[in-house]
Amino acid sequence: MDTRERRISTSVLVIGTGGAGLRAAIELAERGTDVLAVGKRPRSDAHTALAAGGINAALGTMDPEDSWRQHAADTLREGYLLGDPRTVRTVAEGAARGIEDLERYGMRFAREADGRISQRFFGAHTHRRTAFAGDYTGLEIQRTLVDRAARLGVPVLDDVYITRLLVEDGAVFGAYGFGLGDGTRHVVLADAVVLAAGGHTRIWRRTSSRRDENTGDSFRLAVDAGGRVRDPELVQFHPSGLLWPENAAGTLVSEAARGEGGILRNGLGERFMSGYDPERMELSTRDRVALAAYTEIKEGRGTGNGGVWLDVSHLPRETVLERLPRVHRTLLEHQMLDITESPMEIAPTAHYSMGGVWVRPEDHSTGVAGLYAIGEAASGLHGANRLGGNSLIELLVYGRLTGRAAAEYSEGLAVHRRSAEAVGRARAEVDGLLAADGRENTRSLQRAVRTLMTEHAGVVRDERGLLAGLAELDRVEERMSDLGVHPDLAGFHDLAHAFDLRSMALAGRATLEAALERRETRGCHNRSDHPGTDPALRVNLVWSGPGRLEREEVPAVPADISELMHEVSSTGKLVE
Repeated sequence: MDTRERRISTSVLVIGTGGAGLRAAIELAERGTDVLAVGKRPRSDAHTALAAGGINAALGTMDPEDSWRQHAADTLREGYLLGDPRTVRTVAEGAARGIEDLERYGMRFAREADGRISQRFFGAHTHRRTAFAGDYTGLEIQRTLVDRAARLGVPVLDDVYITRLLVEDGAVFGAYGFGLGDGTRHVVLADAVVLAAGGHTRIWRRTSSRRDENTGDSFRLAVDAGGRVRDPELVQFHPSGLLWPENAAGTLVSEAARGEGGILRNGLGERFMSGYDPERMELSTRDRVALAAYTEIKEGRGTGNGGVWLDVSHLPRETVLERLPRVHRTLLEHQMLDITESPMEIAPTAHYSMGGVWVRPEDHSTGVAGLYAIGEAASGLHGANRLGGNSLIELLVYGRLTGRAAAEYSEGLAVHRRSAEAVGRARAEVDGLLAADGRENTRSLQRAVRTLMTEHAGVVRDERGLLAGLAELDRVEERMSDLGVHPDLAGFHDLAHAFDLRSMALAGRATLEAALERRETRGCHNRSDHPGTDPALRVNLVWSGPGRLEREEVPAVPADISELMHEVSSTGKLVE
């Protein structure tokens, strides 16, 4: 058993090195605050790099009549009134500053001939407000932030897995973890911690997340520290994930393919969106397109592999190569398919956690002193359906604001209590798993969680299925007590899988219990046994542990924003 332990002190620890974590770390470094960023993946390969379509800001470069208020109205409307209006305003109003920051860091956006930043329609936006860099927007943002952090000298530890936040008397004082390569333990002492470790979409079988990320780490770390999770049942299923080959199932086909004029057809060749959103067709919101595709497949009008067709072959080849280079390359690499000539076979895939750690709208503090959460780890902006392009701007806006708040919290501390007992408990947790020599395999139990979540808490849910899912999860958790953990010459990845499994089980239970409580159909949350929207459930569901679920009122939408909200049609909403 490897017991080497490295102790590090810093003012602010950032957990997660995707766009949100790096933006917070950059803000801290620019303010002169001591900061350390830690990630379980290489910083250059963070999940942010997979975001393809674009980033939203009401710049008015294409449509001068656009405004941050209209952006806020669109966000709240498509979130089915579950987003916090204060959070929404903060993001919409601060979006232009977020774009300016990226430009200052050297980000290269697509531009018009006269130099204006290009903006395109992306889903159900009233105006063209999505800036982009081909269909590599997230990758370019991540590269830009990695470069900026390096120029500022931000220390970044890759391949370090954080197992537990260190808390004493309701205040965080750091975190405990281990190196994925050699198992070296890390005790990081910090005044404040910014949690930016992503969402929980990897607990479904077909997902746009890669193998070992978005397993619900943020949920477990926050709840174990005394925090809470808000709206875990609100999960966005992206309309277009690849069906095959098996090792690529769930890989995203960017919504930019629809934004540039792609057409959806079922297995019969019918352009089926006319039956679900005849006005917006393929430019409808993600939840509607995903539900429409799911319905076509479920009712027997899917393709031979159980999907639908997305076709861009009618577009000029030059347009596809210029505007959709990643999609073109992805299909060639995985299927030897040239999308300029043939349609793509796709199906809905778990894509984004709209719920997340409960945070305050002003600074994303969590209720645990010194602990903040940002990016997909947090909640409040998206409500029951996230507009495409909003996640990238959210991480820039709140990365900046939360970095500033964490710095001020650190600077204002007169005394910071620490606890040897808390460190001891975290150390013992790792020791216990390393000593586990049971019969159960971590990977097989992870697959069991993903299977039960896919079968019972997918695009469409009902009470019988959710109860069955909870019963199956009970059995998985029983099997987890007989786990075998076996690090080897390749490293301590099996130990990481064991912690991932614990996170998946906690996130799965939170999701199932909240989905059971939300007895309505609203946005991404489809209950076939409750097909209507219940006004009494215009609330956030806050989960603090098994069986502990509370309803939280959503603040009223200000008049100057509500008057800009368009009526949301329910046409095509009912599935069964």
